[in-house]
Amino acid sequence: MGELPASAVLRIIRKATNMRVGRDAGVLLAEILEEIGTELATEAGKYAKHAGRKTVKASDLKLAYKG
Repeated sequence: MGELPASAVLRIIRKATNMRVGRDAGVLLAEILEEIGTELATEAGKYAKHAGRKTVKASDLKLAYKG
C-alpha cells in the first residue's frame, strides 16, 4: 500500500460526490494521486536544484504544477 491512507481518500470522494464510495475506488484514487504527486515533487525538486537549493519550497511546487 502507498503513502496516502485509503480512509482519507474515501472522505475526499464522499465529500466531492455526496455518495457512498467503494473501497476499490478509494484505493485506485490514492494510487493515481500518489503518481501525480510523485511527478510534481520530482519536477519541483528540479526547480529547487536549479535555484541552488536543497529545499523544495511551495513556489517550486506551484511552478511544477503550472508547468
